[in-house]
Amino acid sequence: MNKFLCCTLVLLGISVKWTVQVIPRTYLHYDRMTGRQLTCDECPPATYVKRHCTTSSKTECAPCPDQHYSDDWNSDDECYYCDVVCKELQFVVVECSNTTNRYCECIEGRYLDLEFCARHTVCPPGFGVVQQGTPERDTVCQRCPAGYFSSERSSKEACRPHTDCSALNLKMVWKGDATRDNMCRGERNHRSEQQCEIDVTLCEEAFFRFGVPTKLSPNWLETLKDSLPGEKVNAETLESIKQRDSPQEQTFQLLKLWKQQNKDHDMVKNIIQGINHCENTVLKHIGHLNITFEQLNVLMENLPGKKVGKEETEPIVRMCKPTEQIFKLLNLWRVKNRDQDTIKGLMYGLKHLKTYHFPKTTIQGLRKVVKFLHSLHKLYQKLFFEILGNQSHLVKARRG
Repeated sequence: MNKFLCCTLVLLGISVKWTVQVIPRTYLHYDRMTGRQLTCDECPPATYVKRHCTTSSKTECAPCPDQHYSDDWNSDDECYYCDVVCKELQFVVVECSNTTNRYCECIEGRYLDLEFCARHTVCPPGFGVVQQGTPERDTVCQRCPAGYFSSERSSKEACRPHTDCSALNLKMVWKGDATRDNMCRGERNHRSEQQCEIDVTLCEEAFFRFGVPTKLSPNWLETLKDSLPGEKVNAETLESIKQRDSPQEQTFQLLKLWKQQNKDHDMVKNIIQGINHCENTVLKHIGHLNITFEQLNVLMENLPGKKVGKEETEPIVRMCKPTEQIFKLLNLWRVKNRDQDTIKGLMYGLKHLKTYHFPKTTIQGLRKVVKFLHSLHKLYQKLFFEILGNQSHLVKARRG
C-alpha cells in the first residue's frame, strides 16, 4: 500500500475520532435568571438532570434511584420507573437496572396476545408452518402447495416436498397429496424379500406363547425340547438359541424349529393347518385396510415399551408389500420388547388411535384381528397340552 494512501486513512481515522469526541449531546434550556436560552450538555444513561446548566456552571447529573432507569442520553428531570410486571406464563428475560426497564417474555410455545400468553397455533395435517411463532407473534400456517405435504399436527414443521420416486429409480405405488407423501417401491429382490420376512408370525406367537411358563426354571428349554414328540432339536442349535435370544424368545424359536422339523407328524400337521388358517384369516382382515405410512407411524408410536421409529418404518414401507408392512413392524416391535405380548400391545395401541382421527374402518379391521387371535387361545392351549401328553412335570412347570 503506498504511503499517500496510508496517510490518508490514518488522517481519516483521526478525523472521525475527533468528530465523535467534539460533538457533545446537548439540549436547549431557558434560564429564567438571565432570560437567556442556554445550550446544556445532556446526562448519560443511568442518570438524570439534577440541575440544568447556567452561564457559570455545567449540567449536574445524578444517578437513577433504585427501581428506576434511563436508557439513553437525556435532559429529563427524573428517571423512568421500572413499571413492567411479568404476567402469568411469562418469565423475566432482562431484569430492571439503572439503564433498562424489566423485559418479560411468554414461555416456550406461547405468545403475547393483548394481555395474555396464548398458545401458538398448531398447523393441522395438510398445512405447514411458513413463519414460526415467537414470544411476540403467533405461528403462521399455510396450506401445502402442489408437490408438498404435511402429515402431522405441528407448530414448527414446514410442508415437505413429495419424494421423487423416479429420481430414486423406484416406482410410485400411490400418489401423495397435501397430507401424505408419495409411496415408492422398487423391484423386489432376494435382499428385500429377506428384509420383509418374519421370524414368528402373529398366529405362531398366539400358539407358542402357551409354551412360555409363568416362571422360567433354569432347565426349562431342555425340559421342553425333551418333552416335545417327534424329531428333537439338536443340542448345538439349542445352545445357539440360548445365547442369542431372551428367555421368552428362546421358547418361540425352539417351537418354530420343532414345527419345521416335524412337518409330517400327525399332530404337527394339525397345528400347521390351524396356523395357516389363522394367517389367512388375519391377512383377509388386514389386506383391505390400505394403511398409509403416516398411519403406521402413529400405530407404532402408540404401542407400549420401546418404539419403532420413522427411520425404521420407512425402509420397510418402501421394500415390503402393503400386506407385509404391518406384520413386519409388529414383529420388529416384538423383538424390541422381548417380554411383551404383541396382541396385548396392539390392543393397548388401538385404544389411543381415536384421538388421532384414525379411520374407523382401519381400527375395526385391527380389532377384528385381535379378537380373532384371542378366540384361538383356548384352542391353542388345548393343543399344547395334547402335545405334552403325559409329561406332567412340564404341565406343572407351564402352569406354575
